[in-house]
Amino acid sequence: MGKDYYDILGIKKAYRKQALRYHPDKNKSPGAEDKFKEIAEAYDVLSDPKKKDIYDRFGEEGLKGGGPTGPGGGGPGTFSYTFQGDPHAIFAEFFGGRNPFEQFFGGHNGDENMDTDDPFSHFGMGGSGMGGFPRSFSTGMGGMGGMGGMGSHTSVVKKQQDPPVVHDLKVTLEEVLSGCTKKMKITRKRLNPDRRTIRTEDKILEVQIKKGWKEGTKITFPKEGDETPRNIPADVVFVLKDKPHPVFKRDGSDVVYTAKISLRDALCGCTINAPTLDSRTVTVTSTDIVHPGMKRRISGEGLPYPKRPDRRGDLIVEYEVKFPERLTQSARDTIAQVLPRS
Repeated sequence: MGKDYYDILGIKKAYRKQALRYHPDKNKSPGAEDKFKEIAEAYDVLSDPKKKDIYDRFGEEGLKGGGPTGPGGGGPGTFSYTFQGDPHAIFAEFFGGRNPFEQFFGGHNGDENMDTDDPFSHFGMGGSGMGGFPRSFSTGMGGMGGMGGMGSHTSVVKKQQDPPVVHDLKVTLEEVLSGCTKKMKITRKRLNPDRRTIRTEDKILEVQIKKGWKEGTKITFPKEGDETPRNIPADVVFVLKDKPHPVFKRDGSDVVYTAKISLRDALCGCTINAPTLDSRTVTVTSTDIVHPGMKRRISGEGLPYPKRPDRRGDLIVEYEVKFPERLTQSARDTIAQVLPRS
């Protein structure tokens, strides 16, 4: 006779603590790993309506294709089941990825000598049958994915997402002008296929910098942070920061260039060649007196507008007048004669 899955899950009131008792992390006795796998296999069958129905009618032989099949035998036809699941992954999913030993047993860490009459009472699963499950428990549980009988009571073990991991991403004004792709390497923790052990790996994230993006723009990569059995990985967020520029200052979509001119040029008029972000120069002529802090605006020579990258802000030329450190007496006399007193 094949395995009796109902018996494996504990007609004798054992299932309430079997998953915890036979977990290999807690039970080092011979056969515990096999027993733990049997419990997971039984759970996989009985929590799936189709597999449970075949098992109820034909037993393990019929479920696994070994019993009478087809119309003549009344069996399940071509259906054949083989357990392919990871018992540790099922265990982790059942308990929401957290440490149930700590939750149920606190500081005693799952001591089997403790009174563990009903560790699943937190889930509202007391009653008769398989250690708290009625024989037809799959009706209320909706299979491994839904598990309605448990889902409404498992908020205490619901995984929480870690807070975002924020990195500054420095860009030049030239990169903002043309747009670019930045490749950022991050080091993170990831679960191995057994869903228990953790590896450290590097990953390259490609950040698309679009034309005109302003400082403070955030680019989010969902769930690329550290992963453990107990968490939802954090989002990785890059925040744009402008690198200091040797020539320009940024003012939104405008760029500011400071032109230093002499007092003579400020009074008599001057022409300067102002540089641009794309390595050209524009000629700016002033015939009027230039006051300190005076500005000239050259349209369309700034950065692209973030929402209208086909249009650009302005280049602002800001004058800085350099006063002489000393004057000869002759120069003083000349200036005194020429300039008005008020």
